[in-house]
Amino acid sequence: MSPLSKRRHVGAVKKNQAMAEELKMAFVALGSNLDDSSQLVLDAMTRLQIFSDTQILKSSLWQTSPVNCPPYSRKFVNAVAGLEPRADETPESLLAKLQALEKEFGREAKEIPNAPRRLDLDLIAFGNEVRATPELTLPHPRAHLRRFLLQPLSEIAPDLVLPGQAKSVLDILCDLPEAEAVVWLSSPI
Repeated sequence: MSPLSKRRHVGAVKKNQAMAEELKMAFVALGSNLDDSSQLVLDAMTRLQIFSDTQILKSSLWQTSPVNCPPYSRKFVNAVAGLEPRADETPESLLAKLQALEKEFGREAKEIPNAPRRLDLDLIAFGNEVRATPELTLPHPRAHLRRFLLQPLSEIAPDLVLPGQAKSVLDILCDLPEAEAVVWLSSPI
């Protein structure tokens, strides 16, 4: 990354952080490890805009090693988007929209846990909402353990403290062991 690109990236991160702190945000993790994963994630980010009342926040794209996936799994492209849900949106209604978007992008029913997929969308947090139902757990129950999620989330909301956690996203990320390979690919478009 050139010095100019780094300055622009740091500026965008600071702007995104300020926006996240001002608004009740929902955070969505995006991942793909089939077909043109980078393009699929970028296209999905564009589509997420329709669920937000303001411009969505977009992390960079990150290439990550598969975690708890079948041995033949390719590397993933991961990112996180932050959006301001519409006034009548609930975590459950947003989850339903995310699942419909996954299907639109060709996601098939899971036959093998963590099988390769064109698009995976996970609702990480929805403001300070907490849920523990068979359909939805908020915040995402393993968010604080996943470098592939925390790395992009830390770009757009480093000071975010997920419900039930005492540390910020950035602090949790810094404390994680570096067992997962996470490589920066590109800034969002």
